[in-house]
Amino acid sequence: MLKNRYILSPTFLDQPVPELELVAALDWSINQPALPEGNQQVRMGAIHQPLSDFVARTVAAGDRPVSLAGDCCTAIGVLAGLQRAGIEPWLLWLDAHGDFNTPETTPSGFLGGMPLAMMVGHGDQSMPAAVGLHPLPEQRVVLADGRDLDPEERQRVRDSAIVHMTDVGDLLTWPLPEGPLYIHFDTDVVALDESPAHNYPAQGGPSVALLETVFRRLAATDRVIAVSLSAWNPGIDQDRTSEMVSMFLLRTLVGDV
Repeated sequence: MLKNRYILSPTFLDQPVPELELVAALDWSINQPALPEGNQQVRMGAIHQPLSDFVARTVAAGDRPVSLAGDCCTAIGVLAGLQRAGIEPWLLWLDAHGDFNTPETTPSGFLGGMPLAMMVGHGDQSMPAAVGLHPLPEQRVVLADGRDLDPEERQRVRDSAIVHMTDVGDLLTWPLPEGPLYIHFDTDVVALDESPAHNYPAQGGPSVALLETVFRRLAATDRVIAVSLSAWNPGIDQDRTSEMVSMFLLRTLVGDV
């Protein structure tokens, strides 16, 4: 069984989220570099680079990197680290959103809605280039849930070669591909009534019980070589319900329960 090595990036894009540090155990690494002057992509690249280094070192040591951060863009650093370690994984992206916008399709300009597109070679490639990421083939990507897509983003997903499973439960019967699996878990995928503390809440979603079953199936493959989690908003998680749900599911996925 792989040993889990945790790293926490207590940021949302390029802004600090010190409240996230409360989830870290003493043996976790904290990714908190000094950020350079420059635009948002440059500053985020400075966060992704040490994350990529950590992932590459961890995989080379025969362990499993587990990344927690405040946004999905840090998945760019995780994938880059896997590639540096010689691994071209299958990417299972569990998210209420698609993160498949580009600067041409986004209605908001929000970078956090673009990382999956960036990782397969679409849109602005500044952040992937900053960590040496080469595009992952769309055929190696599964978007699970993605219940809240922008109109043009929805068409882009349809036109792509990624597998879009609107029902996360399909992962219980879908023949999992051979080879290493990288799981990205945006905690806003969880049913809103069970985990409400999110910046961009989306109505509906799979239950905690269903996701637990899915994660147990994925864990049982012994092929989950990396996990990244995009966190709840701790500033509005007054009773810590979203934190408890999210961390329970994460530990289920990585075998720490």
